[in-house]
Amino acid sequence: METAQTAFWVVALLVALALLFDFMNGFHDAANSIATVVSTGVLKPGQAVLFAAFFNFVAIFIFHLSVAATVGKGIVQPGIVDTHVVFGALVGAVTWNIITWYYGIPSSSSHALIGGISGAVIAKAGTSALISAGILKTVAFIFVSPLLGFTLGSLMMVAVAWIFRSFRPSRVDKWFRRLQLVSAGAYSLGHGGNDAQKTIGIIWMLLVATGYVSATDTSPPNWTIVSCYLAIGLGTMFGGWRIVKTMGQKITKLKPVGGFCAETGGAMTLFLATGLGIPVSTTHTITGAIVGVGSTQRASAVRWGVAGGIVWAWILTIPASAFVAGVAYWISMVLY
Repeated sequence: METAQTAFWVVALLVALALLFDFMNGFHDAANSIATVVSTGVLKPGQAVLFAAFFNFVAIFIFHLSVAATVGKGIVQPGIVDTHVVFGALVGAVTWNIITWYYGIPSSSSHALIGGISGAVIAKAGTSALISAGILKTVAFIFVSPLLGFTLGSLMMVAVAWIFRSFRPSRVDKWFRRLQLVSAGAYSLGHGGNDAQKTIGIIWMLLVATGYVSATDTSPPNWTIVSCYLAIGLGTMFGGWRIVKTMGQKITKLKPVGGFCAETGGAMTLFLATGLGIPVSTTHTITGAIVGVGSTQRASAVRWGVAGGIVWAWILTIPASAFVAGVAYWISMVLY
């Protein structure tokens, strides 16, 4: 473990890099929060990103720091993390985010960060330096979160279709255009609550490793919490339009009622995972929910080729970001 003698400028640059990752997380994952309200025409893109960014930040008042604790203290054995590990982890995660954003692939910023941390730690001390319980529950939710989103989204769609079966379609569409604002707000709360905490966790990890914060502290400094929620909200405001198109139009065509069901199913999944302190992918969650809603209409309503390509990106995220992180770790060891 490094001490408080670690140069302040090194720590400051790494905090800035972490906040850049957080900004890119919001930028990359803006599509998860707004794709359905944009594709159904409920909100214009500019309105949607402001709406989502607001609820990303409001999440600071809703959720406990369970996910931040998992990332900060539940992934790596004590005494392993140093500035080189944090640098490698962030470079691995940021690189993967840039690549997937460029190609319009809705991959997971969360799992890119977990992959980055794992790759840098393995490069330094091997797999024994990882805490298996934290890694396993994160990896498990790669599969659980989209399946839960799929299940809840499809069940919501079936329930709504049965409840409103005798109503005119135009009337149902009018109601759910308004209700979709509620579901989009709830999903954006879940997005901010789970994703901002991952960056809080890695900054907390850095501050403990360099001696600026005590390892016995039960929460990180308040400035880290506020800055991370602000960064993800600002990232969402700028939006990732390439991914919005994939999420909102290419997987399946959604109406307001479908958008409401997908967002509500996704929000329920995120609230559950955040309460349990599990860092999950908002991308995986909303994709599963959208596919679930689309499949209740008919299997052919889902473009399975697009969905399959997204799944491959999910599978590659952790190993790809881990590899880049390992390389970045060794480069930092040489340079500093």
